[in-house]
Amino acid sequence: MIRCLIVDDEPLALHILEDYISKVPFMELVKSTTNPIEALTLVQDGNIDLVFLDVQMPELTGIQFLRIANGKTKVILTTAYPQYALEGYELDVVDYLLKPIAFDRFFKAAQKAQGIIHPSKTIAPEPVQIQQQQNDFLSDFIFVKSEHKIQKVYLHQILFIEGLKDYISIFTTTERIITLQNMKKMEDTLPEKHFIRVHKSYIVALNKIDSIERSRIRIGDKIIPVGDTYRDDFFKIIDGKNV
Repeated sequence: MIRCLIVDDEPLALHILEDYISKVPFMELVKSTTNPIEALTLVQDGNIDLVFLDVQMPELTGIQFLRIANGKTKVILTTAYPQYALEGYELDVVDYLLKPIAFDRFFKAAQKAQGIIHPSKTIAPEPVQIQQQQNDFLSDFIFVKSEHKIQKVYLHQILFIEGLKDYISIFTTTERIITLQNMKKMEDTLPEKHFIRVHKSYIVALNKIDSIERSRIRIGDKIIPVGDTYRDDFFKIIDGKNV
């Protein structure tokens, strides 16, 4: 079992990685934290095999963390900024994951880490594990009917979904997709750990939220209202990510 630590100053990013680790049979989450100093203490105590480490953090950058840790644990860097990749590899990181992180890419990095940390235990997965991995890969995208075609939509690219009278609009990092589908069906299709209904007309991707002010969510340039019916559940989830 690989003992893992997640270090990221964004609570929502922690939540995504926590969920991913829970799906990998050979990984165990020891701690997730927004505090790199606390994380360094755990590493220096020798309790951690692998750290998923954000690069840009206010108290201590990921690169500084790597230098202080001085090889006492293996590290996979996670960041939205590809320019740090070269420096990370020079410091002997296992892998470099660019946000937003898809599960299939995460799983490849996990397998690479297993081969380095426990090479003798890197064996072919059991059939049940193979089926679980296939299910995880399948859940990483959905198909929707758009105009006269069926279109694949990657979940990690979805920003938010807006429901209109007779159709819904899926806003992704690259395009807007219009499909004749109702909000309830879409809500049931999406994994609840990553997406939440915040209004009768809106579903948002938790890891794409930039800020929340009162009952308004900002994702990029878009302001999305939080409806009265959904407010308590939404803020319960958000508060839970900041404990």
